[in-house]
Amino acid sequence: MPGTIGDLSAVELTAAIRNRTVSAREALADHLDRIAAVNPVINAVVTLDTEGAEARALAADQLTASGAELPPLHGLPMTHKDTNNTAGMRTTQGSLTLQDFVPDADDLIVARLKAAGVVSTGKSNVPEFGAGSHTFNELFGTTTNPYAPTLSAGGSSGGVAAAVAARIQSIGDGSDMGGSLRIPASFCNVVGFRPSMAVIPMPSDLNAYAWLGRTGPMARCVEDIALFMSVTAGKDPRVPYPQVLEPEVFRVGLETDMRGVRIGWSRDFGIGVPVEPEIAEHLERQLAVFEDLGAIVEEATPDFSEADLVFGNTRALDFAAGLGPIVERSGHLIKPEVRWNVAKGQALTAQDVIETTAARTRLELSVQGFFGRYDLFASPCAQVLPFDASLRHPAEVAGVPSMTYLDWMRSACLLSATGLPVLSVPAGFSTEGLPIGLQLAGNHYTDMQLLRWGRAFEQQTGYAAVAPALAGTGVTPMPA
Repeated sequence: MPGTIGDLSAVELTAAIRNRTVSAREALADHLDRIAAVNPVINAVVTLDTEGAEARALAADQLTASGAELPPLHGLPMTHKDTNNTAGMRTTQGSLTLQDFVPDADDLIVARLKAAGVVSTGKSNVPEFGAGSHTFNELFGTTTNPYAPTLSAGGSSGGVAAAVAARIQSIGDGSDMGGSLRIPASFCNVVGFRPSMAVIPMPSDLNAYAWLGRTGPMARCVEDIALFMSVTAGKDPRVPYPQVLEPEVFRVGLETDMRGVRIGWSRDFGIGVPVEPEIAEHLERQLAVFEDLGAIVEEATPDFSEADLVFGNTRALDFAAGLGPIVERSGHLIKPEVRWNVAKGQALTAQDVIETTAARTRLELSVQGFFGRYDLFASPCAQVLPFDASLRHPAEVAGVPSMTYLDWMRSACLLSATGLPVLSVPAGFSTEGLPIGLQLAGNHYTDMQLLRWGRAFEQQTGYAAVAPALAGTGVTPMPA
């Protein structure tokens, strides 16, 4: 067994609580102690409800003592991403405009986690309105990387990633429109999973058919990702997508045989996406892990030539619809990147929308052509290594200037445009000891098979077990 409660996976910790080896209150005490020890350094947790969490942990222990049937995540302490509404707990989305907002109801993903037994403890930091893959805002400041506390933890689920990597909690809820689960997972040496459309429904009074954004999990191992999905997946009558995956899909075994699995790999997505050479070269060496398992790896990619258009216009339209009114009311308080994205959406013409729809159709045809030949697409998750946390975003990638705050995120955004399920798995470290993630995409609704393949890689490498060296945590220092 790992050295402390915080080192346990969610599967291990929930089993220990059910077996009464660890109480929910002991798990919470360790969680709070970790926050006290490391949060002053990384600033991952921005709202904390200690009194409420202690009451919830006590109730969990009383339920354990009663002999009643226990839910799957019984007694598991967890902070929630600050873009996910939590009933009775401040939810700011990292914005001064919402600094005092307390929702009346939980978002569906949070409600399902609570129903599964999670002890909610607080909120984790995000960039304002989740915009951008670097976590900073005027309300709470910047979240930094547990592996290098002067560098970025990624975003927008940067607070979640940093908390999971720092052993504050084993698992957390996040969201992903342009890489917000995958890029912070890559930066922080954890696993991030963007599920297929509506597998975890996202009810909306504004647009129940919105498809670009997803909610999903982050953890230190794929087994915990499957556990999370097993309690959060499933239909919701408010989201009219008929094809979803029910929770039972994620409760079957993760064992798999990769012999004969066909993997297409691209370092630049076939369209010259700039990637720091050390990242691309390191990941190309890691592909041998799949070959050792019997997979066939070749250079191949769908045609991503129109994916930037699909992503950029769809994101802009979603921003205009969702954030346009608040920008009109309080734009002077909102960061320029959000205002730019809203303005871009408001400027779209009917012809732009028509062209975007046609381009998305062609992209899907290309994707299906690819999956007619291959089972899995592999690519760099992030184009850059974790960067100086004082920056708003990298000014350039591999010598190519960034024209917008999204340019350095294209490796994730291009796959978002396809709508595919995508998994980021830890794939090792740079020469300076910074985490590098490998991005794996499967065809629509092959989510569980994708997790199996990710776990096969994880079992062969064990990179996620390498913990960051943070003072006061007692964890093993990272090797150079």
